[in-house]
This record gives sequence, C-alpha cells and structure tokens, in this order.
Amino acid sequence: MSSAAPTQTVDGYPDKIDAAVLKVAGVVVLGAIMSILDITVVNVALPTFQSVFASGGEPLDYSTVAWTVTGYTLALATVIPLSGWAADRFGTKRLYMLALVLFTLGSVLCATAGSISMLIVWRVVQGLGGGLLMPIGMTIMTRAAGPHRMGRLMAILGIPMLLGPIFGPILGGWLIDNASWHWIFLINVPIGIIALAYAAWALPKDSTEPSESLDLTGLLLMSPGLALFLYGISSIPGEGTFFSAKVGIPATIGVIMLAAFVFWSFRPKHPLLDLRLFRNRNLSVATITMFLFAGAFFGGLLLVPTYFQQVRGEDTLHAGLLVAPQGLGAMLTMPIAGALADKFPVGRIVPVGLAIITGAFFALTQIDAHTSYTYLIAVLFVMGLGMGFTMMPLMTSAIKTLQSHEVARGSTLINIVQQVASSLGTAVISVLLTNGFKDHAVIGQAQGFAEASQGVKDPGEIQQLLARFPEVAKIFGAHQGDQAGAADALTAAVRDAMAAAFSHTYWIAAFMVAATLIPAFFLPRRHEESHLLDDVDEDHPAPVLMH
Repeated sequence: MSSAAPTQTVDGYPDKIDAAVLKVAGVVVLGAIMSILDITVVNVALPTFQSVFASGGEPLDYSTVAWTVTGYTLALATVIPLSGWAADRFGTKRLYMLALVLFTLGSVLCATAGSISMLIVWRVVQGLGGGLLMPIGMTIMTRAAGPHRMGRLMAILGIPMLLGPIFGPILGGWLIDNASWHWIFLINVPIGIIALAYAAWALPKDSTEPSESLDLTGLLLMSPGLALFLYGISSIPGEGTFFSAKVGIPATIGVIMLAAFVFWSFRPKHPLLDLRLFRNRNLSVATITMFLFAGAFFGGLLLVPTYFQQVRGEDTLHAGLLVAPQGLGAMLTMPIAGALADKFPVGRIVPVGLAIITGAFFALTQIDAHTSYTYLIAVLFVMGLGMGFTMMPLMTSAIKTLQSHEVARGSTLINIVQQVASSLGTAVISVLLTNGFKDHAVIGQAQGFAEASQGVKDPGEIQQLLARFPEVAKIFGAHQGDQAGAADALTAAVRDAMAAAFSHTYWIAAFMVAATLIPAFFLPRRHEESHLLDDVDEDHPAPVLMH
C-alpha cells in the first residue's frame, strides 16, 4: 500500500488518472483491440475465403463469404441489448471475463473451420463475445473513473476504436501474405489469454442486483428485430438498391418488431433496453449527435481505402498504410479532448471536432485519379485531429449525468445506436458509390469488355465485341493499331470515371457530416454537475478500486 494517498475530490475519487485506474483501463483496451481489430482484419480476407473454400474449382460468391462479416455483426446486435441486464445480474467482472472466453474460443474455432458454413457459425460465436466486450468495458471504465475523470478514461478507450479500422487492414494483409488466413483468428488467442488473466487480477469485484428479472418479451422483440433490420441494411450494397425483396422484407419486419419493442419497453420496471433514460437531456442530445455522426463518418470512412485500391491501384497493405495518418491525428488530439471534457462542457469541444472533420470531407470532394498523395495524407491527418475531438467527448456527455445504476444500460443504448448508425451509413454510402459507377458507362463497359475478350486474339472478333461496348470502342478507335496504348487509355478513362464517382459521393458524405453540427450545438455549453453518485449511499457504495 502506498504511503501517500492521492489527492481526493469531493466525490471521493482521485483527481488525476492513477495507476489503479490505468490497470483497469488496460483490461478494457485489450478487449476492445481484439473486438474491433477482428472486424477490419476479416474484411481484407474475404477474397482469400472465396478461393480457399471454393468447391469444384469455382470461387465462392462474394455475397456468400460476406456472411463471415454479416454473421458477426448480427451476433453483436443480438447480444448487446442483453448486456445491461446481465451486468446488473451477474456483475461486470464475471460478465467481461465470460465475453473474453467466448471471443477467444470463437477465434480458435474459426481457425479450425473446414468450410465456409462452419466459419460463419464460429464467427457468430465470436460475435456473441465481442458484442459484450464494448458495452461492459465502457461500464467498467465509467465506474472506475468517477464523474471527474470520465473524459480522460474515455479517451483511452477510444484509441482502439479509432486505430482498429486503420491498422486492421494492414495487419490482415501482412498475416495473409506472410503466414495464412488462419492467423487472422489465431492472433487473438494469446491476446485473449493475457486479457483473461489480467482481468482476473485487475478488475475489482462489483455489486450485483440479482433481483431483476429478464425482460423476455423485450428480448424476443428487440434482438431478432435489430438483427433482421441490420441484415436487410447489410444486403443493400450487394443488391444495389433499397427496394429489393432481400432488403425490404427483413428490414420492414425488423422495423415493425423494433416499433413494438418501443411501445413495450415502457411497461416493465426493468426493460431490456431502458428508453426512459432518454428523459435525460444530455443523453438524448448526445445520442442523436452520435447517430448522425457515426452514420456519416463511418460511411464516408469506407471510401478512403477503397479509393486507394480501386482508383490508385494500391494493394490492401499499402492502402492501410496510407490511411494510417488519420489514426496518428486522432492519437494526438484524443488525450487532449479527454482532459478538456473533464474541465469544460462538451458543447464547446465537439462542434470544433465536427467542423474540422467537415472541412476534411469537403477537401476530399476535390480528389481525382491523380491527386497528390501528400494532399491526401494531409487531409486524412486533419480528419484524425477532428475525430479525436469528437467521439469520446460525445460518449462522456451521454454517460456523465447518469446515475451509477444506469451506466450499464446507458452504455448499451449508445453501443446499439452506434452499431445501427454505422451499418446504415455504410449501406447508404455504398449504394451511392455503386450508383455513381453506373452513371459512368465506361466503367461497366470496360469490365464487360475485359470479361468477353478474355482469350480472344482474332482482330475480327475483337471488332465484333467492341460493337457491343460503344464507350470502349471510342477509346480503341482513337488508338488504331496500338492495342497496348488503347488498353492504357481505357484503364486511365476508367480510373478517371471512378475518381469522379468517389468525388461526387464525398460531397454527399460531407453534407451528412455537416448536418451533425445542428444537434451538436444543443450539447451542454455550460458546466453541469455529474449525477453518477446520486444513488450511492452507505448501503450501496460506489465501486472502488482495490490497490
């Protein structure tokens, strides 16, 4: 035991981030790294899965292997609503350790999968653990920090949330190129074992409320409804439209079930998802801002590595490296934003970050097929600076004025909102980009001509094929007798057209981010007292860290 006690505040917590709190934060960050990295690492492995699990020599359809991502996402959506109830009933420490076990076990099983069907099943098991890691981790961090240090602790938790989408593709590409696809899952095993042992040692015991009963009706409405809705939304990019039966039927059923859940949730004393928390103005405004921001930002973020690969011809590894400056920018400002959020109202911090991000998105509307990499890297770095000032202060604002027993349920609400918004934003941006490609005939015709002319060498047959693709024929006509020059010109024309589609889509994404500024101006602009300890008394003390 230390000889000198740390400086105390009026709420009984140390004023500065001490070693005991950092010890707890380390557990949560390890879990977050596993969960978030795994999503982005698997994304780059989809082409590998198409060939590895191919039957009869024919690669699997992309829509089939994409279920390794969709299944994980749907499992997240199913289990997140349970996290608030489970934390109250079983305690955050036991539940967090169970989530680590599920996630690590799922990783091992994924690495042993002998077919795409088994891989999808084991990804669902992984998702059940991953869905608990983030909301329970947020609850543990919030209780450990106390109201006066939440901003700084949230900034620590935010680092893996930002770096995962950046370094995931880099790590995934490197492992697949230098080892095998199995290692994108096996790499979680040592991290999971370390995190489990660390959690058993570092996390303090917490009180539980086993008297609460499970809201079974809410569970049967909320989890399947959310899963069906997200399944429909996740099908939009593959279908290319919002009006496909594969999109509309599950999404509509999901919306109906979610609407029924909303009406039901005000009846039980302890609903599965406590919508009564929206009576808290700070939570409501922060959640609306978070929803708009997550949809716009994460949807727009999808475009960056795709641009590098499809327009500039970079491989997955180099595309990931080129996106890394965004993470570096966020790493610089996130600790600053966390400290500021503990001292100043978030209404004076978040709009600054959003304005920076909006400016960066508008800068990306000027890209073409030859934009300087220096310009792109500078814009992404500035975007990262804005990101560091935005997400975690928003989460801090949402949770800071909740009472202690409401934190787990508040964290659940925020995680569901972020999950739904990210899925919606990604789907919308994907459809806009796909339609942008369709607006430029040369893109589709070049692909069609390449497929039709494969193996064809006779000039007469080539001319017959060109008659079917007039945009391609124009380019070949301008390079009579120079097939190599015509091919190069066609490639350049396709990349110019694709760059124009990216530029147009960035305009939409920029206006979506700009719209987030509207609810952000309603965030608290004056200091408001935390209510985290209002429900703490001698019989139910606040969780303390043993050290």
